[in-house]
Amino acid sequence: MALTTTQCHHRAPPSHLPLSTFSTNPSSKSSLSFSSSCSYNKLSLSKNYTYGYGNAQFKISPKNKQGLKVMCVQSVPLKVMISGAPASGKGTQCELIVKKFGLVHISTGDLLRFEVSAGTEIGLKAKEYMNAGRLVPDEIVTAMVTGRLSQKDAKEKGWLLDGYPRSLAQAQSLENMQIRPDIYIALDVPDDILIDRCVGRRLDPLTGKIYHITNFPPENEEVKSRLITRPDDTEEKARARLQIYKQNVDAILSTYFSILKKLDGNRSKEIVFKEIESLLTQVQKEKPKQEKLAVQGDRYSEKASLSKNNWRGIPTRLNNIPHSREIREYFYDDVLQATQRSITAGKTRLKVEINIPELNPEMDVYRIGTLMELVRVLALSFADDGKRVKVCVQGSMGEGALAGMPLQLAGTRKILEFMDWGDYGAMGTFISIGAIGAKEVAEEDDLFILVAPQNAVGNCIIGDLQAMTDAAGKRPVILVNPKLKDLPASSGIMQTMGRDKRLEYAALFENCYLFRLLYEAGTQYPIVGVLRMSYPSPYELFKRVNDPDSPQKEKYIMLSSFPQRPDGDDINYALQGKTREQAEKEAGVWGYFSSMFR
Repeated sequence: MALTTTQCHHRAPPSHLPLSTFSTNPSSKSSLSFSSSCSYNKLSLSKNYTYGYGNAQFKISPKNKQGLKVMCVQSVPLKVMISGAPASGKGTQCELIVKKFGLVHISTGDLLRFEVSAGTEIGLKAKEYMNAGRLVPDEIVTAMVTGRLSQKDAKEKGWLLDGYPRSLAQAQSLENMQIRPDIYIALDVPDDILIDRCVGRRLDPLTGKIYHITNFPPENEEVKSRLITRPDDTEEKARARLQIYKQNVDAILSTYFSILKKLDGNRSKEIVFKEIESLLTQVQKEKPKQEKLAVQGDRYSEKASLSKNNWRGIPTRLNNIPHSREIREYFYDDVLQATQRSITAGKTRLKVEINIPELNPEMDVYRIGTLMELVRVLALSFADDGKRVKVCVQGSMGEGALAGMPLQLAGTRKILEFMDWGDYGAMGTFISIGAIGAKEVAEEDDLFILVAPQNAVGNCIIGDLQAMTDAAGKRPVILVNPKLKDLPASSGIMQTMGRDKRLEYAALFENCYLFRLLYEAGTQYPIVGVLRMSYPSPYELFKRVNDPDSPQKEKYIMLSSFPQRPDGDDINYALQGKTREQAEKEAGVWGYFSSMFR
């Protein structure tokens, strides 16, 4: 916002921001002076100044001779979740985090004890289950946690949620209430170390202090003589608790995969905390950037949310080339909505298949720029959500005379590098460009978009692709217009050796979006119909017909839907107005035999 001196002439400083609360830290001897009257036209500013007030910072810098550039940056409190198996050192790290960052420490155990001792309504309900030796239900624990998170200190200072959620249901409850951390820290310690820590723990009943017979022995013989072993610190019970912890963590990882940071907890507490401190400091730096993304938004995301419940149907004149900007954006939006819904549902191996003329490499009107725009829309949308996205293009395959890449992908990486990725620095911060392979998977990557991965004659991309998805683990991998069918090598080996395994792997990727134009066999005109699938909807078959009210226009009517992807026969029968059963019955004995060998 730019404020000129004439604009400010009749405005007094806000009453809730008294000048005495400001402290300046100019980098030179330049001065900022206010006249004694309410007029600001004696304001003089030649350097940048930053003022602090509460949780806000006001940055004032000169814009030109006529005015000022004024920005208000509100510091957003941290929201952290931390998990760790019993004896992982989680309690110690929570103490250090609270001391360094001033967060409100929220533990479900502490909450339960407080609510029960205070005799609150929710505490009395929890006590009934505890007295009966039963687990307190998720809804009661979640109500206590959300109630604590809603209190003023947690909102102002930020919060550290310790050991919660512990189940997928609890995690989904928080997600439904839009309670989500900035980072999920998991302390990873080998099982044998955890068991040793548990079995070797000793409690001083006098002071409540915890010791370990090897790692942290008591100060003297007097203390040593009164140490006791807690009932839960036996090897059998420690292993049981560890198994329960692993089951709980595995259940919720899909919810927090994009913000998960696993740390080696088998190090000194100082080294572990130094890494945690670095992570949280980085999150603090990035939050204003993410807030900017949230405020600025992305036009495709906005349009997607608007049209989510108002799908416009199949666009017409799809054989008119080049496609209009409106038609391209229709498909960008359509793909984006389906992909976002799939990721939200926890899907991790996805593919987008769309073969409109500009995205069909088998047609001479194929445009690589349209494919790149689609990829950019997807990447920017997920970057807007704070995810780190890696856009991957396969490199050269083969050796010697066989080295090369599919013609469709030639120059693709350079195009991506030179594309406009927006004004807020997404490229290089939230978006990076890579190749296909296990070595391309970095720990900080949250999601991978692979641009038209495909086999070439004599070379197979599936090996590199499988190594990459194995390295990615539960992080989403999205294939955009893949071609993973086997192609023959000169010797025919690629067709046979390992073919079943390759096809089995390729089938692991499920469609989140499919749009396929249907033509008469051997032709690319006219369009007969469309097969469309947009997660979570079924596959829907549409037939193109001339509009009776306007012979010069066309429209698409839906004929049928399929829970699974239909084959060519299913589509042909539906276009004829028949079911498969009807068609095979009419075909008589030949239909019977074809059904046997299908």
